[in-house]
Amino acid sequence: MGYKFNPFSSALDVVDSPNGDFDDIEVSGDITLDDGGTYTTTVQVVTPTANRTISFPDATGTVALVAGSSGQVTYNNAGAQAGGNLSYNSTAGTFGYGAGRGTVTQQTNKSTGVTLNAPCGAITMNGAALSADTTVSFTLTNTSIAATDLLILNHVSGGTVGSYVLNAQAAAGSASINVTNISTGSLSEAIVIGFAIIKG
Repeated sequence: MGYKFNPFSSALDVVDSPNGDFDDIEVSGDITLDDGGTYTTTVQVVTPTANRTISFPDATGTVALVAGSSGQVTYNNAGAQAGGNLSYNSTAGTFGYGAGRGTVTQQTNKSTGVTLNAPCGAITMNGAALSADTTVSFTLTNTSIAATDLLILNHVSGGTVGSYVLNAQAAAGSASINVTNISTGSLSEAIVIGFAIIKG
């Protein structure tokens, strides 16, 4: 036989079962776990808006928790996050942004601002000339950026490799990106800058 939780009496009732067990337990309300110590642990469910299933893996270990009701990370069977921008694949051992990458092309000239609301992406700069030993700056407007954040920048494609130095200064909702031509001659190249936001 097995046991089934009785929400009316808040007790486990003995029930008959062919195999001495049961497949499902239906619980109305919270479950309080008490091992006889000073404190108890209460398991509760936020009122669902649809049928939900929480599956535990066939493994021994500790279930990780998050603080508060936001910031949950949900993994699928492959070890990759299901939904959201953050991605971790335990099989490949990779970590980064799984979704939300964007692209934008700079218009008019190299100082023209661009808008791209994404945590990472690629900016194709305008092909206007940039003189030797000269720095040009443009604004990346991006609602994902906070003043305390860091922007990682790389010259990922287009143009002459090793001829540019990149850096950025973050502000609330934007960043100033500086591109310096460190070669000995003028360059008219539409370089592609890859960026990723690191929250600070």
